Amino acid sequence: MLTPRSPRKVAVVGAALSDCGRVDEATPYALHAQAARRALADSGLDRSVVDGFASAGLGTLAPVEVAEYLGLRPTWVDSTGVGGSTWEVMAAHAADAIAAGHANAVLLVYGSTARADIKAGRRTSNLSFGGRGPLQFEVPYGHTLVAKYAMAARRHMHEYGTTLEQLAEVAVQARANAATNPDAMFRDPVTVDDVLSGPVIADPFTKLHCCLRSDGGCAVLMVAQEYVPDAAKAPVWVLGSGTAVSHTTMSEWDDFTVSPAAVSGRLAFERAGVRPSDIDLAEIYDAFTYMTLVTLEDLGFCAKGEGGAFVEKGRLLRDGALPVNTDGGGLSACHPGMRGLFLLVEAVRQLRGEAGEGQVRRADNSLPELAVASGTGGWFCSSGTVVLGRQR
Repeated sequence: MLTPRSPRKVAVVGAALSDCGRVDEATPYALHAQAARRALADSGLDRSVVDGFASAGLGTLAPVEVAEYLGLRPTWVDSTGVGGSTWEVMAAHAADAIAAGHANAVLLVYGSTARADIKAGRRTSNLSFGGRGPLQFEVPYGHTLVAKYAMAARRHMHEYGTTLEQLAEVAVQARANAATNPDAMFRDPVTVDDVLSGPVIADPFTKLHCCLRSDGGCAVLMVAQEYVPDAAKAPVWVLGSGTAVSHTTMSEWDDFTVSPAAVSGRLAFERAGVRPSDIDLAEIYDAFTYMTLVTLEDLGFCAKGEGGAFVEKGRLLRDGALPVNTDGGGLSACHPGMRGLFLLVEAVRQLRGEAGEGQVRRADNSLPELAVASGTGGWFCSSGTVVLGRQR
């Protein structure tokens, strides 16, 4: 009888962005390739080590088409599609596969020309994700994605007294963090009044409560522990992860003030053996300001209903009590679609000390030790949370 293999430790050894922001001359495939090449170069490992591949959102047979474009023939693949949380869920799957010996090195890649497609008339706005299945009962009423988030925000305001000014603080601090990120699409400061006085998109959200639309891509290379000595840089270890789903139809959402991060976060922290109070920085999916606020509550950084007070007084700034979305997030840096992989890239860069002017430091001026990346998909339909650390 064979002796079962002990689970292997998993590390991120490569992380990179493609060109981001306004990219008018590239295809989504080209951005995938650019990000993948840069992540492999960052790792210092040869592409021949890659035997796992994860991609979603592009092509008829993703990730087969993208792997072919990149010249890869993986023996482990993942094309999970759960919206913005896709990449944290994929990272969890990849970590499990590597730990079990089903793959050795998994490349996660994303690229999108969402902004350029709109500009060129290749893509138009859509009312809904679809009109079949459970969604058919909401589509006739014009129940758009932004409206669903807006409804949830209004419920939190009603239930806990959260204010528009507090939600606006999320956007203001995200923009302040973007100011030190040379890759951010928007870097000029904004005020709470700027946020509140903007055009209404879906009550209570004005334009600056909502993410921008950009082009861009990124990639992350995850490997088994035996590949770490050959990597060019210090590893960032995957310490724990968790995934969860909630609802599709709004009528099936038990509580508009609780996201599935309440489950995925608890699982990730338990599996990593850490507490929210141990975390040095958080990268949180922020298609809308309310997402940041409620995810902070659900991850356990503050009690339910206290998110409004928590985000005040600059707490989310790079030098605040809990730096959040240190690159500027989807509200100011970039948001080309399913942004979850960008959260992992920024967390890795911060833990490595590669964030330049935007680098987070602990109270003793040392580099951060622990980070959490938490992605949200759909309209709080799904969540994936990953805890990363410099020490395993």
